[in-house]
This record gives sequence, C-alpha cells and structure tokens, in this order.
Amino acid sequence: MALIEFDRLRKVYPGSTAPAVDDLNLHIEAGEFLTLLGPSGSGKTTTLMLLAGFEVPSAGTIRLDGRPIEALPPHKRDMGVVFQSYSLFPHMTVEQNVAFPLSVRKVPASAVREKVAAALDKVRLTHLAQRRPQQLSGGQQQRVALARALVFEPRVVLLDEPLSALDKKLREEMQLEIRRLHRELGVTMVFVTHDQSEAMTLSDRVAVFNQGRIEQLAAPQRLYDAPANPFVAGFIGDNNLLSGEAESDSTLRLPGGACLHGRAAGALPRGQGATLCLRPEHLRVASPGEADNALQATLLDAIHQGDHWRLVAQLHGSQVTWFAKLAPGALPQGLVPGQTLGLAFRREDAWLFAQ
Repeated sequence: MALIEFDRLRKVYPGSTAPAVDDLNLHIEAGEFLTLLGPSGSGKTTTLMLLAGFEVPSAGTIRLDGRPIEALPPHKRDMGVVFQSYSLFPHMTVEQNVAFPLSVRKVPASAVREKVAAALDKVRLTHLAQRRPQQLSGGQQQRVALARALVFEPRVVLLDEPLSALDKKLREEMQLEIRRLHRELGVTMVFVTHDQSEAMTLSDRVAVFNQGRIEQLAAPQRLYDAPANPFVAGFIGDNNLLSGEAESDSTLRLPGGACLHGRAAGALPRGQGATLCLRPEHLRVASPGEADNALQATLLDAIHQGDHWRLVAQLHGSQVTWFAKLAPGALPQGLVPGQTLGLAFRREDAWLFAQ
C-alpha cells in the first residue's frame, strides 16, 4: 500500500468554473521524493495545500496509510511544511523558531532542547542558534525553515517552491542540501516547483501538471527521453516542434511534401495531424548530399555558451525557428548569420505525437 493516496480528488474554488485540481489519482510511496511540476495555475500548489490540510477538497479522498485524512486539521497530519516565504518569526531566535512546532505539540522541555539541537545539526546551523532571522542570509533562513519542518520527525515533508527566492548559486547549493537530507533521513518529501532543473535534480519521480491534471508521472530521465505528449516534451527541457500530417506511424509529411521520420508515441492514423518533437542536442549540421531527415534552414544566430554552441535557425518554407546544440568542435568553420545550412537528425531521436 502506498503511504499517500489521492483518489479522484477535485478542487473548485468559489467563484470559479474551472477546477484547480480535476480528478486527480496519485500514489506516493514511503521514502519517495516526488516533485509536482508545472506552470503557474496548473494545480500543483493546490494539490500540496490539499495534502497539508490548508485547503479542503470539493470531492475525492486523500489517504495516509490507508486512512482518510480530509477531516484532520494540519497539525494532526504528521507533515512538516516548508513555505516559499520561509514564514519565520522575526522576534524569535533560530533556536526558538525551530522549537515552535514542538511547543505546539506539548513536547517536554528536556526533549525540546535535544530535538532542536539535532535538527540544527542536520542543516549545519548549530553555530547560529541564537541569531534572529533578519541576521541570516536567504540560504540560512531556508535551512532554518527546513530544520523547523524536520524537528518533530514528521512522516512527510511538504515543500512549496522553497528555493524560488534564492539566487542561482544559492538555489543550486540548497538543491544539494535537500537531496542530502532526503537520502540521510529517508523521509517522504513532496516538492512543488515550476523549475524543471530542480525537478530533474531532486526527484525520484515527477508529476507534470497542466490545467489541474497530471500529463505524465515518471522518473526524470523517462520524462526527458520519452515524453507522453508535446506538452511534456516542451515543458521538460528545450524542444523543437514541427507540425504536419501522419503518412504512417513513423512518418510525418510536411505541407510542402517532404517527409521526416521518427518514433511514434501512440497510434498515428494516416492523414491525421501530427507533431514532431526533437531535442536541440540531437540536431546537427547535415553532411553534403544528406537527404534522410534533413531540412534546409537559414542561420539566424550562433551563440557560444561555454561547453556548446547554440544555433538559431529558421526552417525554409515556414516561420518555424529551431535550435541546435553543437559541441565546439562540431561547428563548421565560417558560418555567418544569413547563411543557408542543412540540419539533420536520426529518426530514433525524434518523437511523433498525434495532434
């Protein structure tokens, strides 16, 4: 049995006709790191708030260890929560902030000191126990919030976009910190973000949300290598798209008559509209005379990005712009904007989706 189960969960806010969460079915295993990923308004934060008990579902059931918990108040769900805004008490020291959940639960003072010390040690903030939040950096405040969520040893830790206020370097450091804590403690974590790189770095599985529903639930590598549909392909990593008509289950015919080949993600009836999806790193400059899966394009720009060149090109006969990632040594000499070049790819690297 899964630790957490969402069974046909639905949430409609007053005054809204469209559900924020619609017919959600999801199982979360004990010890798992699950990320809810999606654009703003996709339902991921609402799902987390329903699990935490800060929102009430319009329909459906949430179970913890097989027991419905919709009627339980947040403090009785055995879940620690880390908010985007940290929500630290400015008049309290770090030590007092971390101790607060224990005082609410009437834990004896002798045990409080021991548990707070252990929690601060886990996030490496023992030396700052007597400081106040305003004396800390953003990364340190986030560590305090993590320690407060962990101090009463909850079964589940919920994290609502906890790193969005940090700069890039701090955000990457905190990703590694959260990853370390999850591995060391083995606690179940449910993490909400709109940042795909965070989801790919941290997660055992990722649920990609769109308009209140899950488009795909899979391990990060599976999402990247085998997206279920164009939305997932476009949201996870960079992606080139091209629309046409299915000639067969592995062939896309373009409006001008040319054909491209790929792998079908599901049935592709002949004559039906279809979309080809291709990652930029799988696109290369075509060899002279190469015809299979080759397209002519006009180079708009070539941008050096350290470990690779990023080419921006407009496909001939359309307004579609594609991107290519080339290793430094793979860039032909003398390429200049405005020049025509051929772009090619292997059929096993492209996905074909029914529209």
